Amino acid sequence: MDGMSSKKNVFIIGATNNRPDIIDPAILRPGRLDQLIYIPLPDEPSRISILKATTRKSPLSEIREKMDLIDLEDDTIDAEVMDSLAVTMDNFRYAMGQSNPSALRETIVEIPTVSWEDIGGLEEVKRELQELVQYPVEHPEKFLQFGMTPSKGVLFYGPPGCGKTLLAKAIANECQANFISIKGPELLTMWFGESEANVRDVFDKARAAAPCVLFFDELDSIAKSRGGNVGDGGGAADRVINQVLTEMDGMSSKKNVFIIGATNRPDIIDPAILRPGRLDQLIYIPLPDEPSRISILKATTRKSPLSEDVDLMYIAKVTKGFSGADLTEICQRACKLAIRESIEADIRRERELRDNPDQEIDMEEDQVPEIRKEHFEEAMRFARRSVTDSDIRKYEMFAQKLQTARGFGQSFS
Repeated sequence: MDGMSSKKNVFIIGATNNRPDIIDPAILRPGRLDQLIYIPLPDEPSRISILKATTRKSPLSEIREKMDLIDLEDDTIDAEVMDSLAVTMDNFRYAMGQSNPSALRETIVEIPTVSWEDIGGLEEVKRELQELVQYPVEHPEKFLQFGMTPSKGVLFYGPPGCGKTLLAKAIANECQANFISIKGPELLTMWFGESEANVRDVFDKARAAAPCVLFFDELDSIAKSRGGNVGDGGGAADRVINQVLTEMDGMSSKKNVFIIGATNRPDIIDPAILRPGRLDQLIYIPLPDEPSRISILKATTRKSPLSEDVDLMYIAKVTKGFSGADLTEICQRACKLAIRESIEADIRRERELRDNPDQEIDMEEDQVPEIRKEHFEEAMRFARRSVTDSDIRKYEMFAQKLQTARGFGQSFS
């Protein structure tokens, strides 16, 4: 490069991946590759231009299907019919479901299939999530009209097994947004500076995948109150939370990235992460009450064949203090008992047919077609609560304390 004069009419272009920081600095000094040009992922207008350029020779149509004109018996397609066939929006939706963004291959990005129907109860929480996440995505003009900046994030807190992860997936599905789920400990490493780099990388991926819901599970593992980490080598935990705060502050509402944190220990979360402009919306996910337990049981068993003698309302009544995960475990155990009984019945019939080949046995008849009452009774014998009364009191006291701290009294007068 140093021996290449400008008169040679040779221009050198180098290309690298998303880690230009690992390039030897000597090759980037003046007189060599001294101009660095960042080529970002295309934004929405750029993507429209790319799609128009890519499909300019393709016969596109919104909804047009002419496959009924094809002579399937002769296995031939008329030339005029072939010319009139069009690529429909359904074809694009299918292709989008089968492909992942190339820039996000190192990160697990998914479009969840969880819907509100999969989550029983929590109606007030669902409505609040719709207002926080879904409305800004689907009705941005309303927020612009009233001069309101959408919230950047929300913190779910409450006992384990109450549906915090399911709620995050459901709202991402309702918005048709990408979903990136990160467990706090996954970002921590023993190497100096690597944990902060992991945090930066996650937020970069979320911005590239917009619209995106970035879900931090076990947030308390990386967002503990600073200054109290005794024995922390070099203040690594404090540097990680500082990096998280920096990334949140640099995330504008126009990026269409919504951050959801979830924790079972809200009392140890650094207060700075809860200030306005960050995870400023706190939503308590309580244990389900009786109507919610009925909804959870119905949602969990809606695809299962239940016998008429199964009384879900009675099960909901006797499971006070059970979390959503506990109720799901009861239903799954009842299903497993029914499956076990069905398989054992099939094995017995096969053995009888083998021992008595002349005997008429209807192998098509299903001897255990449904989940019966006794299956649930047996499952209830193994049922247990995963959340104690003392744990519930701690969460309720924290929620009450938070409400008191943020309240302004009953009126402004």
